[in-house]
Amino acid sequence: MLDISWLNIFQGLATLVASDSTVAVARVVLILLGMGLVYLGAKNILDPLLMIPMGFGMASVNAAVLFLSAQKQGTIFVDPMISDAAELMTILQVDFLQPIYTLTFSNGLIACFIFMGIGAMTEIGYVLARPFSSMVIALCAELGTIATFPIAVAMGLSYSEAASIAMVGSADGPMVLYTSLMLAKDLFVPITIVAYLYLSLTYGGYPYLIKIMIPKRLRGIKMDLSNIPTVTPGEKIAFSIITCTVLSLLFPVAAPLFMSFFLGVTVREANLKHYVSFLEGPLLYGSTFFMGILLGVLCEANTIMNPKVLILLVLGILALLLSGIGGIIGGYLMYFISKGKFNPVIGIAGVSCIPTTGKVAQKAATEANPQSLILPYTIGANISGVITSAILTGVYVTLIPVL
Repeated sequence: MLDISWLNIFQGLATLVASDSTVAVARVVLILLGMGLVYLGAKNILDPLLMIPMGFGMASVNAAVLFLSAQKQGTIFVDPMISDAAELMTILQVDFLQPIYTLTFSNGLIACFIFMGIGAMTEIGYVLARPFSSMVIALCAELGTIATFPIAVAMGLSYSEAASIAMVGSADGPMVLYTSLMLAKDLFVPITIVAYLYLSLTYGGYPYLIKIMIPKRLRGIKMDLSNIPTVTPGEKIAFSIITCTVLSLLFPVAAPLFMSFFLGVTVREANLKHYVSFLEGPLLYGSTFFMGILLGVLCEANTIMNPKVLILLVLGILALLLSGIGGIIGGYLMYFISKGKFNPVIGIAGVSCIPTTGKVAQKAATEANPQSLILPYTIGANISGVITSAILTGVYVTLIPVL
């Protein structure tokens, strides 16, 4: 009669028993965290579009560790650390998500796809209608992106790592992904995971920041929507192509992001309905879905057990906090410039998490005054935030390697 070990049959349990106790505990914690993300996403407490696939990936990959050889444990999901070309060709035929990771994620293509979709959904006319207030707020809202860099360096990170985690302050996931891929490839997995986990919390955290920094009387200021100028599609297209070209000339390394976003905007304004439907539908949601899955499966315990992860967690939340504070300061600046006619809540929308921070601002204004409509101004600040974040990405990616 065969002597059968149940642990040999159920290898997920066998690897859990055979692992170092720290790794085993980390796997269990990540499995529970993945389940929690799915629950919070299903309840719409966190962004369900990203959190549900991410939670499933996180729980599954940490449960599905098996023996790849007598001495090696791993999964058949994806291997983000592989670099040898011959080994990569073998892994591409084994790990089922490796082709998507290698061909779209690790080279930043998926970030560009998402930017195309965002561009196709974006009404850029609000930026052109109120360029001064939009850009002032957006620049102030980059406080976290700029101030976190020296803090990260002081905490022991290299310039490349510091710039990558500082970009979390932009609240722009594709920007963080792209910057970390360009500058800190060894840490891009934990940096990107930290970024997307924290970005999902902006909807829950920023309303409290608004209430702390802005009294109800100011949150309820009504904006004058009667004198917003009309911007023609031709003007929007001209702005898009000129801005894209100038930014690409100045920061060629970030040109794929510039082109993707402004191409999406131009397709929208040219009324190319089939392209718009494709970009804002299958491309955007498909890319978001697979990015969520990949972020989840990259949360395998051995991959993210880096001693720098705790530092990244602290710096990530600090960057977002400083950017939120900076955005509100920008809102106050416009309040004083306009002699009390500008609602400072709009400042939080300068943090370019489209459209989340814009919705947060409008909700806060409505709670203070149901007659306060600020959404057109928040959209302008949101879009300007995307542009300033892209510029800072270009600055970091261009300058850091030569420092």
